[in-house]
Amino acid sequence: MNKALLRQKYKTLRQELSHSQIDDYSLAIANQLLTLDIWDKSFYHVFLTIEEQKEINTDYILNILAGKDKNIIISKSHFEDYSMSHFLLTDNTKLKKSKYNVPEPVDGIAIQPSQLEVVFIPLLAYDKTGNRIGYGKGFYDRFLIQCKPETVKIGLSFFAAENAIFKASIDDVRLDYCVTPSEVFQF
Repeated sequence: MNKALLRQKYKTLRQELSHSQIDDYSLAIANQLLTLDIWDKSFYHVFLTIEEQKEINTDYILNILAGKDKNIIISKSHFEDYSMSHFLLTDNTKLKKSKYNVPEPVDGIAIQPSQLEVVFIPLLAYDKTGNRIGYGKGFYDRFLIQCKPETVKIGLSFFAAENAIFKASIDDVRLDYCVTPSEVFQF
């Protein structure tokens, strides 16, 4: 299946989920993450949930990271050039929803992508070789190529892997893992 069809399929599947299912699945994903050998790092990048898109509730992951006293990094998206800037999440961080309903920091302590050790990645679909599909603007591909090669890239999904994503580009950055409520895929 090509990217456009997969985007539509998984947007529809997500919209069919109840808020209760999203909450249960999000907690299960957070619990699955605890089984990974990633908790000796210091700098973790987490996306903040776009509730209107029925994304995974990352509050559970934020709580795990805070409980482990990790540096939590969040991003601000720049739609004029599809880039992102990254900030340390602190008690003083002010968040504001963008015009696309993305919760983002207003400002804060800037963090460079090269400092990040683990990145949790939103996605719509992924395949059995670690290719992923997002919303189609390439924000994460541009961001991930700025990270160190050893940065651990973890996709989060409510759903199982597709067999293959056709027309995956050479510029697409593959995942190291994808975590679902019932399974952890390693690529």
